[in-house]
Amino acid sequence: MSSPAEFYNSLPPICKAYGTICLLATTAFHLGLYHPAHIALSYQLIFSRFQVWRLVTNFFFLGKFSINFGIRLLMIARYGVQLEQGPFGSRTADFLWMMIFGALSLLALAAIPMLWTPFLGVSLVFMLLYVWSREFPNAQINIYGLIALKAFYLPWAMLALDVIFGSSILPDLLGIIAGHLYYFLTVLHPLAGGKNILRTPAWVNKFVARWGLGYRGNVRVQPQPDRASGAAFRGRSYRLND
Repeated sequence: MSSPAEFYNSLPPICKAYGTICLLATTAFHLGLYHPAHIALSYQLIFSRFQVWRLVTNFFFLGKFSINFGIRLLMIARYGVQLEQGPFGSRTADFLWMMIFGALSLLALAAIPMLWTPFLGVSLVFMLLYVWSREFPNAQINIYGLIALKAFYLPWAMLALDVIFGSSILPDLLGIIAGHLYYFLTVLHPLAGGKNILRTPAWVNKFVARWGLGYRGNVRVQPQPDRASGAAFRGRSYRLND
C-alpha cells in the first residue's frame, strides 16, 4: 500500500472494526478518559449491580501501549485479516459468528474462578491465531529471525515465549481452548461424520446484510488442494455447513 490510509481501508470489516476499537480503548486509557477497572470483567458487579456492559467491554482492552500490545494488534492485522480474507473470504457472517462464539466460550471459561481474568481481549486474539494455525498449518513462520517452524506450532511457540518473558500464560491457554473448541465443532467433528451443530445463526446473517459488512454465511467453499510439502497437518480443504 502506498499509504497507511490505503492499508487501513483495505482491511476486511470485522478485523478492522475490532482492531480499531482496541486501539481507541488503549488510547482513551492513556488520555485518562477512563480507568480499566470500569470495563473489566467482574461477574459480581454484573449480577449485583447489573453492569452488563462488562461482558463486552473487557474484550476491547489489550493492555497499555507496549511491545505486547503491539504484538497483539499485529496478530489481528496479520492472522485475523488472513483468516477473514482467506478461508472466510466469502463468509463474513461466519467469521463474525466465530468471534462471537469465541467470546461466549471465553466468558464461560472465565466464570470458573481459577480461570478468571479481568480482560479477555488477549484470549480472543489468541483464538484467532489458533484458528489461523489450523487453517494454514504448513505455512512457514520465522520468529524473530531465530526460529523457523510450521504455522501449526505457532500458538505453542508464542505460549512458550510468554513463559520465557514472564508473562501470564492463562490468556493464551484460554484462547487455545476456545479456538480448538470452535475448530472441533465446525471442522473436525463434521469431517468425522458428525453434524455441524455450530451453524451461523440467521440473526448474524441479517446483521451482516443489514449493515453491508460483507458476505452472508453458510456459503459452500470448493475444496482446495494442499500443495505444501509435508502432509502431517493438512488443515481443512473445505468446510461443511450442512
